[in-house]
Amino acid sequence: MLFCAGLGTRLRPITNDIPKALVPVNGKTLLQRNIEYLNSYGIQDFVINIHHFGEKILQHLEENNHFGMNVQISDEREEVLETGGGLKKAAPFLSKEDFIVMNVDILTNMNLQHMIDFHTQRKPIATLAVTNRESSRKLLFNTQKELSGWCNKITHEKVISRPNSSLAELAFSGIHIISPTFINLMDRSDKHSIIDPYLKVAKTHTILGYDHSGDILIDVGKHETLQQATQIFK
Repeated sequence: MLFCAGLGTRLRPITNDIPKALVPVNGKTLLQRNIEYLNSYGIQDFVINIHHFGEKILQHLEENNHFGMNVQISDEREEVLETGGGLKKAAPFLSKEDFIVMNVDILTNMNLQHMIDFHTQRKPIATLAVTNRESSRKLLFNTQKELSGWCNKITHEKVISRPNSSLAELAFSGIHIISPTFINLMDRSDKHSIIDPYLKVAKTHTILGYDHSGDILIDVGKHETLQQATQIFK
């Protein structure tokens, strides 16, 4: 699943006329780049959620023959549901086997197969890609790389799911591998961040962090990082 419903407010005025998913980086939209990235690891079935200028995403897919992929649309044009509500709404498309979720504005050279192998071997209810980098919000992990909490470095707000005297702070990369069981444990379908149910479920189930520090990872959410992406992703 590619999260494509965001408003892209930090990329205005570019996103005054197009959705963030269609912002180009060297002639290719973020949507196309991530479809191609995921397809390079054998993924051909996609769910895409839409909200802001959703019809333009549909048109882009149609004009490009869905980039040769099998694409299903989770339509949030009536109300944007953020990552948690968006995942819950897309559940009918995602209920058969473990699946990958990725924010459309993330560009990376991470070896996804290594993350898939990590998840397959350990069989957590979810695996979250993380790196050791600067971020205002961090996920907290114990020495077994189990999700144990979350903190906001600016407001000093903290949520602890698994108390532990030694917790490492890592920043979420916006790439997940999720078991359908996790969706069944989500008790909200309204607008909310997926981090909220992760922290709740982590109290009783194993959610692991996959550390890929050292890889290229750009959140193309603002003008400075869009410029970086243009220099790196040719």
